[in-house]
Amino acid sequence: MDIGIYPAIDMRGGKCVRLLQGDYAKETIYGDSPFDMAKTFVEAGVKWIHMVDLDGARDGKRINAGHVLRVAKELPVKVQIGGGIRSEEDVAFYVEQGVDRVIIGSIAVSNKELTKELLKKYPGKIAIGLDVKDGFVATHGWYDTSSVTAVELGKEYAQAGASIYIYTDISKDGMMQGPNVQAITELAEETGVPVIASGGVRGQQDVEELSTYPRKLVEGAIIGKALYTGAVNLRKLMNEVDSHAD
Repeated sequence: MDIGIYPAIDMRGGKCVRLLQGDYAKETIYGDSPFDMAKTFVEAGVKWIHMVDLDGARDGKRINAGHVLRVAKELPVKVQIGGGIRSEEDVAFYVEQGVDRVIIGSIAVSNKELTKELLKKYPGKIAIGLDVKDGFVATHGWYDTSSVTAVELGKEYAQAGASIYIYTDISKDGMMQGPNVQAITELAEETGVPVIASGGVRGQQDVEELSTYPRKLVEGAIIGKALYTGAVNLRKLMNEVDSHAD
């Protein structure tokens, strides 16, 4: 099984939580410490952790950054962070302190000029997060839906040097219904940029399906609720991924 595994740590009020379809009123708390959660993931053998500042996504500023930097500095793992990143200053803040990848979502829609500058200035350090509702990209913590499709935006940023996309189907996030494989692979094929699948992964079977595609199309899978509910055994999954790598 050749695929990147990205366990998700969504942070709100300093705790590890999961929202249902991005609804802040439908929250489940799974842990009091993002760092401790990250540590258990690292002990299971992961190479990346996907962190989201939910407070930041809603309020448009960095709020849970301290937890992110602690994981990046104290644990032997790569970190990608999304949520509340609205400026070059926000990107620089994380990159300069050792975060491996910064996810740009809302400003990829609202400020294309800045996004293209960031892709150029921080090559390989920027992921474009495409949160999609009925084919159209949503912004600002999923509160607003734009009039641009994921493929349209993806093609534009591919020309500007985008190296990775994160595709989240909002309708499937936290619903344990399986990822939108068709949309994910279409985005990769249309843009020529690899995609990390997010939203809806419900078990190992979904990961195995995604791993049937070459990594130049589907680079990885973000796993959230399925980990916290025990539907995916992370250690077992990582053993299978590592055995393929060997």
